[in-house]
This record gives sequence, C-alpha cells and structure tokens, in this order.
Amino acid sequence: MMRNKLIGSREALDNFQFVTINGRVLFNEKERVVRIARAYSQVVKSAIKPLFDGKSIDELTKEFYNVLPNYIYLETALKQAKTIVDGLLEREEEKDKILHAKIRKFWFASRGNKSDKGNRNVKFHVFQDHVEVKVKDPWGKWVYGKAYFGKEYLSLLHELEELASNKEEGYGAVISFEEKPMIHLQIPLWLYLKHFSSPKPVGYGLIAGFDLNSDRLNVVVVNEEGKVVTKKTWWYSDVTRPGFPKGKAMALRLNALSQALNFLSRIGVDYVVFEDLFLVKKRKFTRSKSGNRKITRFAKKQLLIHGVIKALRLGFNVILVNPKGTTNSEDHEKVMREKGFDRHTASAYLIALKGLGMLNDIK
Repeated sequence: MMRNKLIGSREALDNFQFVTINGRVLFNEKERVVRIARAYSQVVKSAIKPLFDGKSIDELTKEFYNVLPNYIYLETALKQAKTIVDGLLEREEEKDKILHAKIRKFWFASRGNKSDKGNRNVKFHVFQDHVEVKVKDPWGKWVYGKAYFGKEYLSLLHELEELASNKEEGYGAVISFEEKPMIHLQIPLWLYLKHFSSPKPVGYGLIAGFDLNSDRLNVVVVNEEGKVVTKKTWWYSDVTRPGFPKGKAMALRLNALSQALNFLSRIGVDYVVFEDLFLVKKRKFTRSKSGNRKITRFAKKQLLIHGVIKALRLGFNVILVNPKGTTNSEDHEKVMREKGFDRHTASAYLIALKGLGMLNDIK
C-alpha cells in the first residue's frame, strides 16, 4: 500500500503540522480563566498601535508583562496582534482602521513545546469518559476543569499524553469563550493520521486537480502523460445567496469534497492537487457586488485545509502547487479555447498538470 504524503511549499507544510480537535470544558473556577482571556485581549488591543509604529515583539514583551505576567501567553497575544496589523496592511487598509481594529474573538493560547512536556501552561490527563485539564493562572496556581471530546479521540489523546510526558511531542492549546468554554488542542498531524486514516487501494498513478470555488467544485483527472481521463463538477450554488447560513454553506462544501474524494478513490487516483493558498497574500475583489460577497463569505483557505486533511485520511498523496497562472493567464485562455473547457474546469486541469510537473521533478 502506498504511503500517503504531503508535497508543497515550506509555508504550506508549516500550516499542516497539526490538526485541531475541539472539546467542551467545565472549569471549577471559570472566573480565573476568564481573567487570563481578558488580559490577553487587552494585550492584543494595546499592542496594535506600537506594532504599527515599528516596535518589535521583544520590546513589547517587556512592556506588557505587568498586564499578562506569563511569557508564553504574552508571546501568543503579541503574535496575534502582529498578524492583525500585517493582514490589514496587506489589504491596504487606512491607518485609522488598523489602529481601531476590532478583536472579535475572546480566547487565549499557549504554544506547545517538547521540553515543557507538551505544553507549559495547559496540561491534560485522559480518563475513561472525560479529560482532566489544568490551566496555569499567571497570578496563582493551576485551574482545573473537565473536558469532553468525542470518545473516538480518547485513545489519540492518551497516546499524545504519553509522548508529551516523555518529551517526544508538544501540543498547542487554545481556550475560547465564544458561547461556552471550549478547549482546542493541536494534535501532531502524523499522530492524527495514525488514528484516523483509512486504507486506500493502490490506484493507477492518476492525478486529480481541484479548483475550489464559492459555488462549485471542479475536478479534472489526468494520467501520467497529462491526458484527461475524466472531469466532473459538484455544485452547491445556493450557498452564495444573501443570508444563507455560513455553517450550512461550509457543510455543503465539505460534503462535495467528500463525494469527490470517494469518487476519485474508486477510479484509481493516487494524487490529488490543490492550489497552495498559503502563497497568496491578497484577496482580489471585483466591481461586482455579488462577486465581492462571494469572495468575502467564502473561506477558501479553510476549505483547503479540510480537503487536504480529508485526502490524507483517505490515503491519497496530496500536492500543493503555486496558483500563479492557473487563472487569467495565456495558458488558461489556451486551454479553454482548445479543449472547450469553462474557466473553472480549465483551472482544475492546469492545477493537475502543475502537480504532475512537481511529481516529475521529484522523480
């Protein structure tokens, strides 16, 4: 059986080191944990202006330590503020909008580290029906809670607990309060796949290119010579209507991805190819209000992450290619003209060919 692997840029691979699993958590002293989140949020808001003015994270760490006296929490808060500033600058927002950016999420995080036995500030221990969690209070001792993940995750968490205690793996942790207290643990990808992958028969070396869109999913399959074997489109047009629930829209898109991957497994595809969206810095807006609405509502990068993880779980090899030239290029126009493809099918075809090219370069 072929061992599945992920091929892509360094930026992309960095974003697929971990898979996040989520659980509801009940703290015995919730107010102490909320205090951490409030201080974290205060640091993020207060750091935006000095970061915009050119101060470094190292400088601000000393400056805000009295607000949040824990270097790991503080480091994460400052990095979030830096991400907000960088994101707004990339979209060429006005200075006033940058300095008054809203912090919509209420949460805090602690990065993982092997040498800290997994994580310095968030520890867990697996029981039969729940997971005991303890969170470091910067102004006091540990705060304890009971976390409830799906039962299917308990054996995975038990193994991660052992690896962490032996200083073999680290895990990031986020505590959020959007509706009710939640814990989000970042599981190493290899460990997640070990527990949740399903076997796939070896195929015929076929390569499938995916073009992810707000209202449809286009797939083109080519063989090792680059000849088209088949093409298919999965539609979910209703999701772009004004007022359509975001959660339901994402569910329909994920369902289309699952249908596509199951179809590709049946016809002997071994490689699936997506655009490497981690190389794209800006969203491109249009003069069309409806088009802009599709762009702003469509979490394409989130869909990509789901697609990559799902494909790896099903035993495919995944290739992430540079999106440059897959739309609005001479090659794109030529493919539409010569093969009679619509623009999305032409993009999927070019994405598949780029994946084939990367495979040939590796060989």
